[in-house]
Amino acid sequence: MEKLFKIYVYQEGEPPMFHNGPCKSIYSSEGRFIHEVEKGKFYTTQDPDEALVYFLPFSVAMLVRYLYESESLKTDAIGRIVIDYIHVISGKYPYWNRSLGADHFMLSCHDWGPLASSYVPHLFNKSIRVLCNANTSEGFTPAKDASFPEINLLKGEADIGGLPPSRRSILAFFSGHLHGYIRYLLLNEWKDKNDPDVQVYDQLPKGVSYISKLKNSRFCLCPSGYEVASPRIVEAIYAECVPVLISDGYVAPFSDVLNWKSFSVQITVKDIPNIKRILMGISQRQYLRMQRRVKQVQRHFVVNPTPKRYDVFHMINHSIWLRRLNVHIQDFGVP
Repeated sequence: MEKLFKIYVYQEGEPPMFHNGPCKSIYSSEGRFIHEVEKGKFYTTQDPDEALVYFLPFSVAMLVRYLYESESLKTDAIGRIVIDYIHVISGKYPYWNRSLGADHFMLSCHDWGPLASSYVPHLFNKSIRVLCNANTSEGFTPAKDASFPEINLLKGEADIGGLPPSRRSILAFFSGHLHGYIRYLLLNEWKDKNDPDVQVYDQLPKGVSYISKLKNSRFCLCPSGYEVASPRIVEAIYAECVPVLISDGYVAPFSDVLNWKSFSVQITVKDIPNIKRILMGISQRQYLRMQRRVKQVQRHFVVNPTPKRYDVFHMINHSIWLRRLNVHIQDFGVP
């Protein structure tokens, strides 16, 4: 892949909505990838004829910041930008039209990534959409689209590491505001129970450290919010806490190569009342094996100032590469 995979980044478009993205927020995965690709040190080519994929370098997070009309709740301006951009590149270059966008990709960690792509039917239905909001109920197609992790880098860097398993005194932990029905069910069932094993908060008590709670927990509850993705999954992995995914229709990042069942627990929404019973039913031997695997996969979710092999930047590119291979097989045959 490292020798063959080539990305052409369209130069059309101006910052801040193109060739730019947030790097210190809940959408930092989006901005970090865009900025790294724009540097041109990995995978990119200046010759569009030798490219295998073509990157549409707009940031949905930045489109929302500058164009969303919060008073009217209208998203039409975002849609017009996406439509106009595809019109420009399809009129100037031959590559979009020859595949109807199947060898092009967009990337978005904003919840509205699927919405932004829906304004152009071929972008939604044919292009590779790399999304944090990887929700099959909203049209995410695992064979064509790629899921990538939501990483909240408020300080610009991650806090990695945690207590050894023998010193983790909390069975399961969650803290977060009431966003969406899954969190409503979780908080309604477990908040204020004063259970030392399953500690669930909508707001931590004053003076209690969120990161310390993660590092002191065996399992970290990661329920979906308004949308399916949650930065808590990566926060748990960084803290070497086994993530517990509670969601509907969510495709976990890098599922092509990572066996999520080996290092996480997946609980259905209807089993929220049974969280303690399910987690207590996991033997010490099984837990230690899962926790060890969390530490092993950790490097695949790390954002490095300069990308290193197997880190999150390279994993995202690998996911795009795999989907481009599908385009070869299904649409064009082997060249």
